[in-house]
Amino acid sequence: MNETVPSVVTVSSLDHKSAPRRIAVRRRPAAPSGETRPGVIWMGGFMSDMQSGKALAIDRWAAEHGRGFVRFDYSGHGESSGDFVDGTIGQWLDDALAVVRSSTDGPQIIVGSSMGAWIAMLVARALAVAGESDRLAGAVLIAPAVDFTETLMWDRLTPDIREQIERDGVWYRPSPYGETPYPITRALIEEGRRHLLLGSNVEAHCPVHILQGMRDSDVPWQHALTLVEHLAADPVSITLVRDGDHRLSRDEDLVRLIAAIEQIA
Repeated sequence: MNETVPSVVTVSSLDHKSAPRRIAVRRRPAAPSGETRPGVIWMGGFMSDMQSGKALAIDRWAAEHGRGFVRFDYSGHGESSGDFVDGTIGQWLDDALAVVRSSTDGPQIIVGSSMGAWIAMLVARALAVAGESDRLAGAVLIAPAVDFTETLMWDRLTPDIREQIERDGVWYRPSPYGETPYPITRALIEEGRRHLLLGSNVEAHCPVHILQGMRDSDVPWQHALTLVEHLAADPVSITLVRDGDHRLSRDEDLVRLIAAIEQIA
């Protein structure tokens, strides 16, 4: 499999006062045999990047089947510019929309992992408002952490930690996946409230398949079912993996992921 070469998409800051963000993108063009079929775009999770095992598994599949595939890093992640601590949901949404509009051709299947599933649903809403729903062929959501800054984070924090975030502007949450803690900022929490989806109907404007581990301590499987209930207007299926964790990156999980993409494609 040939490695894709990174390119850059430039995104202006929300306030137009900070320097433009340079978003790293890796694009695998479709082979002639795959040009009429939907492409795939990867949207990663919180503090993850486009070199994750799941993104690379999709890239291998795309290369083998001549499918177009795009993966990218949000600002402050991976190969993109910026500091992670400065990021917000709205900023990362703008990054994703810029990549969709500049680096994809024809309808796309969005594959969103954890936070990336929330970003994917926000992208779907923004495209619908702009009259661009024809860009969407489907969505595969892995452990969808929709509204996570509020429901899965703020609501679970102790009063002492909430006070620290409000006082100091940041709290460093220990990570179960490595030695580097996650900076949880006041800006992340407060700006995230502008993008909450649960509590009213969520419209993807395309078929949705959810993959959810039942041993996921970050995104409980009940949270995924709540999202299903809110996706009342779209065809939705969900696969619950009884022994699956949050990452769903074992070989058998990757097989399920590719099968979900192929089912929609």
